[in-house]
Amino acid sequence: MRLVDDINNFDDKISDENTAVILGDSLKILKQLPSNSISLIFADPPYGIGKDFGNNKDSFASADEYLIWCKHWIDECMRILSSNGTMYIMSSTQYMPILDRYIDDEYFIINRLIWSYDSSGTQPKNKFSSSYEPILMFTHNKKTNYVFNKEDILIEAKTGSQRKLIDYRKVPPQPYNTKKIPSNVWEFNRVRYKMAEYENHPTQKPEKLLERIILASSNKNDIVLDPFSGSFTTSAVAVRLGRKAIGIEINPEFFKIGIRRTGLGCAYQGEILVQDKSRKTNHKSKKDHINQMGLGL
Repeated sequence: MRLVDDINNFDDKISDENTAVILGDSLKILKQLPSNSISLIFADPPYGIGKDFGNNKDSFASADEYLIWCKHWIDECMRILSSNGTMYIMSSTQYMPILDRYIDDEYFIINRLIWSYDSSGTQPKNKFSSSYEPILMFTHNKKTNYVFNKEDILIEAKTGSQRKLIDYRKVPPQPYNTKKIPSNVWEFNRVRYKMAEYENHPTQKPEKLLERIILASSNKNDIVLDPFSGSFTTSAVAVRLGRKAIGIEINPEFFKIGIRRTGLGCAYQGEILVQDKSRKTNHKSKKDHINQMGLGL
């Protein structure tokens, strides 16, 4: 049986028993998924900061409008999240405090994370440059026994020592374990032009970032969902790590990226799908999700 065979009200869908790439409005599709069915959700929605995606900008008239829109899909995501599942949301530094307050009131925040990256490029002249994006990691409530695979995400601790530290309390003496769980500040480079994983998408997230999230908060054969898939990094990494993946995307060009990156096909409607290594170009905005919800934003 193919994954999500029982949904409708979408523009197109390519799937097999482990992976589904869906073209359509995210909220309409989320409402069709069964409750308590998804182990991990990663959401990278429009940030509401006027990012130009082509024929639209993901801007909002007010913070209240942005929050109203976010509440719709956040609550649907939490409905379908499994009893031991985890959800991650990325947002802008401007709007994350608003989301933080709502999620903290309604659910349970496990971690407030920072994705820190290099800030090369155009620099501001009268303030410090911004070189991070905030991430919220949360679950249903504080009693939730959520999945956290610490052994799968250990990193080398930076001790500052030039030689191995020895624990002489042990017999015989042994080197200290220098592995540790990462802190809440994650340093990963942004995806740059001509990098191997580069796709022609304006807000592509690095595979290393999604690897840590998926390894930490899901197990093999669990279902991982991304309701705003974009370049389909979440689904591609989930498949590579032995998870099942559902990716929803409203842009037909990005939908084709998902088909290729997840291994569901190398052609679509007669078009051979190849990695587009050209520089970023304008595409239909993620804000089309908002417009199709009929919220009038």
